Amino acid sequence: MANPFLSSEEYDDRAHQLYNEGRYDDALETLREGLAIYPTSVELHVGVGYAYHAREEYAWARRSFEEALILDPEHEDALAGLGETLLKFGQHEAALRTMYKTRELGYDDDVELMLQIGRALFREGIMEQAREFFDVASTQAPELAEAVACSGYAQHRMGDERGAVTTLRRALKLDPDHVEARIYLGNILYDRGEYEAALYHLDRTTPEDHWDELGIWRLIELKKTIYRLRDGDPDLKQWEDRIGDLTGEIDDIDEMLAEIESRAVDAAETQARGQLELFGTLLSNLAGKKQEPVESRDTHVITVDERSQFNGTWEEILRQMQRARGSSQRSLQEFMVTEARRAYSLTGVRISTSSAERFIRDSADAGLLRILE
Repeated sequence: MANPFLSSEEYDDRAHQLYNEGRYDDALETLREGLAIYPTSVELHVGVGYAYHAREEYAWARRSFEEALILDPEHEDALAGLGETLLKFGQHEAALRTMYKTRELGYDDDVELMLQIGRALFREGIMEQAREFFDVASTQAPELAEAVACSGYAQHRMGDERGAVTTLRRALKLDPDHVEARIYLGNILYDRGEYEAALYHLDRTTPEDHWDELGIWRLIELKKTIYRLRDGDPDLKQWEDRIGDLTGEIDDIDEMLAEIESRAVDAAETQARGQLELFGTLLSNLAGKKQEPVESRDTHVITVDERSQFNGTWEEILRQMQRARGSSQRSLQEFMVTEARRAYSLTGVRISTSSAERFIRDSADAGLLRILE
């Protein structure tokens, strides 16, 4: 029941706390209670919009942000939220107009707002504009390592590897404890073949700093190579344990999906009677279609960056990528699930793990690699 003794600001503060704890349903309930008493509170409408957005109910989020903007057409958080939501509908031009309005209204000095908008654009792969907002934030707060690092991430995604390295090093000079920037820089240096420099940065992180197995596998590999450590060395145990925490035990949902996807692939192979590649087209795509025989050596070529090119069947390419990531101990399905998680965290794009071909094609659509043949 709504509490008439609470102000709209108190409802907003309570909802913020619940939102930050990831309790989006409870936050939404609190905001609705507040709106029952204060229906013209812009802040509560904005809060509802972000709660719906967090629950991926974008149509309702859009409605809430638009209601807030009816009450206050120049509300910066409502403009940013509406822009993020419009991106989810693929309405990029409208989203950019809405987002740039925050700058027209003079909110360049709101560093958190500039970073929020930049991250939303980054997740959707709109790199040039993302970097512009990140650069505005870093210009306004040149001492803020997070703002500088975000500019570095965008530089890297735009192909400016050298500039990204310089920018990330500047971020770490501002804040040596910025582990996200350090891990990102370590991986770039590894990809550039600067292995000792990569180890320097990765070795200055803790296992708990990592939420992706890639950097850990590379750190283990570099320790074994440069420090000449052997398997089972006590110095490696904490890192191997962290990999186990992250990927050694797939959660129940991922395990169920992997099993369903594996069965779907097996069924597709049986129905096509050997005419499809391993991890070929999904069974649903076979309905009503006559399948032409597929040559057993139908090969392809992909490139991840200037130094990483793989060729072979879709499955062979995936195995090569797996070895390059240092994850050859795990099954292909587990590798795809892990990489799909990593891709989503970087780009906000969901990568299918139903087959090697679909995984690679979705990765190309997300801008993570290029299919040459």
